[in-house]
Amino acid sequence: MLYYKTQEEIELIRESSLLVAKTLAEVAKVIRPGITTLELDRVAESYIRDQGAVPAFLNYNGFPNTLCISVNSQVVHGIPGKTELKDGDICSVDCGVLKNGFYGDSAFTFGVGDVKDETMNLLRVTRESLEQGITFAIAGNRMGDVSAAIQQHAEASGYSVVREMVGHGIGRHLHEKPEVPNYGKRGAGMTLKEGLVIAIEPMINMGVKSIVHERDGWTVRTADNKPSAHFEHTVAVKKGTADILSSFVFVEEALKSNTNVKK
Repeated sequence: MLYYKTQEEIELIRESSLLVAKTLAEVAKVIRPGITTLELDRVAESYIRDQGAVPAFLNYNGFPNTLCISVNSQVVHGIPGKTELKDGDICSVDCGVLKNGFYGDSAFTFGVGDVKDETMNLLRVTRESLEQGITFAIAGNRMGDVSAAIQQHAEASGYSVVREMVGHGIGRHLHEKPEVPNYGKRGAGMTLKEGLVIAIEPMINMGVKSIVHERDGWTVRTADNKPSAHFEHTVAVKKGTADILSSFVFVEEALKSNTNVKK
């Protein structure tokens, strides 16, 4: 079942999504070589709770932490732990919150220290792919228009698109219908209507599109162990232009003063 949101509900989702954005900015302030992913997780949980909200991922289907932190060849759902980030790593940080009965969800991939230019290009193209998809998330278009825009931009740059992991609807539940694939055919799929709120999240690999699941039951990585990048926004479908409810502005501001992050 699809849940279409009223404008009042969309504003509540925006509030949650902007809290996610500000939480990612708190991570951006401290991320550096030598910090553990668990330390980043603690920063995020403390900040979310201080704002009167609840970490959305913590205990979701048994997930043990506030953030999904996926490093280098890990695609998504990495579990924070004692692993220290190293100079040259890339690190996807995926965050969700629940506030006032509604969820927000967003992800940003950071370059830690001195990252290879070819790897930073993967991050750039993945973010551009997200932006391309969002431009088609308007009333009257089809879901395939969003998906195809993401796929075409990524593949035109020589990268591959993960098939098994997709974006999703979001609102009173963290994951709602519909699924939002990052590959597809223009003109195919459901018609997008005002009030639909979706999390669009390209997962783009430097090498093959195939993935494998690690033994922890959560972490997904690339089959060839090459890097993967992940960016995500929560978006409301409207007429004329998509309404991006999350934001990277706070992250970008925080990164300006962090010399340990490749920009």
